[in-house]
Amino acid sequence: MSSTLFAKELRANAFVTAIIAAVLAMYIGVIVSMFDPDLGASLDMMMESMPELFAAFGMANAATTLTDFLINYLYGFLLTMFPFVLILIIVNKLMVRYIDRGTMAYLLATPNSRTRIAVTLAGVLVAVLVLLVAVTTALEVGFSEALFPGDLDTEALLRMNAGLLALWLFLAGMCFFSACLFSNAGLALWAGGGLGILFFLMQMVGQAGDKFEWLKDVNPLMLYDATGLAASEDGAIGGAVALAAVGLVLFAAAVAVFDRRNLSV
Repeated sequence: MSSTLFAKELRANAFVTAIIAAVLAMYIGVIVSMFDPDLGASLDMMMESMPELFAAFGMANAATTLTDFLINYLYGFLLTMFPFVLILIIVNKLMVRYIDRGTMAYLLATPNSRTRIAVTLAGVLVAVLVLLVAVTTALEVGFSEALFPGDLDTEALLRMNAGLLALWLFLAGMCFFSACLFSNAGLALWAGGGLGILFFLMQMVGQAGDKFEWLKDVNPLMLYDATGLAASEDGAIGGAVALAAVGLVLFAAAVAVFDRRNLSV
């Protein structure tokens, strides 16, 4: 890994990462502040009146504790979709634009090998996601302890967020592999990005009703089970491990493809 290139790209992506972190901070603060057992009863009534809509966004479970409340209103959509947007932006900046604009030639002209360059760029993406999950965890704990001291199950939260990082790594690996595989800029970004969006849509439709429940069985995103991780269930832990493993394999495959592909630079 090139420390110079790593530091440069980390700085270059700091602003967009800060924006996503700020958006998540706003939502986390709002969601935590909304926690109230009485309000929970009102939300349950709304859930009963529109079960398909709430289920589509992963909000179908009864929230009796602060941890359950966060699972319902953060982990079903917000903490997956916003980081996915960040992944697409960073993959575009790290790999797609470099190749599309021909500026990859400047990197290849350095003493660094292709493998070292690809590993460094992948490392930047992974580092951003690790930083984001750390910030997310700190915000959740901070807001919860400030507003509802002692109500948050911190150990459960750590398990949930470790699994969340595994999900992000899977999505990032898929998008990074796509960026390294295809020469066309649009295809390089949106083959992986489009597949991720498809998985999200399948998740929403599969959760919305029994008719399309079979979509859950063919959707890798369903391996992430925040409720199961909070309860320390073996199946949920295994699903998170599988997501992380596939994500790392995709990153490794992306590096191998980049090392061997013909670049028009």
